[in-house]
Amino acid sequence: MTATLSAPAEVRTTPRRGRSRTWIGWSFILPNFIGFAALTLIPVIASLALSFLDWDSYSTPRWVGLANFERMIHNDNFWTALRNTAYYAVGHVPLTLGAALGFAVLLNQKLKGVQFFRTALFFPYITSLVAVAVVWNMLLSPDLGPVNQFLRAIGIDNPPGWTTSTTWAMPAVIVASVWRDLGYYMVLYLAGLQTIPAELYEAAQVDGASPWQRFRHITLPGLRPTTFFVLIMLTISSFKVFDLIQVMTEGGPGRATLVLSQVIYREGIVQGRFGYSSAVSMVLFVIVLTITVVQFRLQKRSEA
Repeated sequence: MTATLSAPAEVRTTPRRGRSRTWIGWSFILPNFIGFAALTLIPVIASLALSFLDWDSYSTPRWVGLANFERMIHNDNFWTALRNTAYYAVGHVPLTLGAALGFAVLLNQKLKGVQFFRTALFFPYITSLVAVAVVWNMLLSPDLGPVNQFLRAIGIDNPPGWTTSTTWAMPAVIVASVWRDLGYYMVLYLAGLQTIPAELYEAAQVDGASPWQRFRHITLPGLRPTTFFVLIMLTISSFKVFDLIQVMTEGGPGRATLVLSQVIYREGIVQGRFGYSSAVSMVLFVIVLTITVVQFRLQKRSEA
């Protein structure tokens, strides 16, 4: 007895049903569009308009053209903050990326208690940033901090002043920031490592490849999309850093840790010079956008 397979009946989509499906689709994505427009797009456009105005939120906005940008170019605080922001990004991005990748590779092994160590490394990322800053200020206290006490115990008579030193304040902030952020990016790398087929490592091991060769020729190429995403996110967050520095050093001592986001905050929220503050924010936006576009193009070129 042979079974006869009949072709499935053609499903007819009426115009009314098609419109209904369209509205259902829009109902899912519209809240995201509304949130993006209200919280991102409109503020960016408003900030662009304000950068050409002189406004303190009380008086009537007055058109000043490029005066805010001219003032910014001749303002020493702006250039100091720009250098400090670049200093922070250059230190924070590679250290966080390297630490996250290293711990991800280590904790991707079948080790005893690996779940505990993964949780312990991720925990600082979800901890209150104020608590993180306060704890690190206590650890790095020049006189009573355990870090300097340890340095004195091993023979260093004059340990760094850390957050009280113009030389060591930014490295101290970078170390605290790396410690806080590496857990999140480690989780991203762990997810990326799970996508690499285990057969590749087994074949390479059979062929006699060393652990370094397997890491270089299998792990790194397999993590290229993850590394690209991590690099983009780290770069953006580094140039937007504000909260950790504000709590740990408030931009000091002097202007040693003053960054662009703090200039925007001080000029806009504290001083009420919203036009000048918006001009600085536009420059920061252009810097981040340019770096991101360059990274995308380099990524496409490497994939070609």
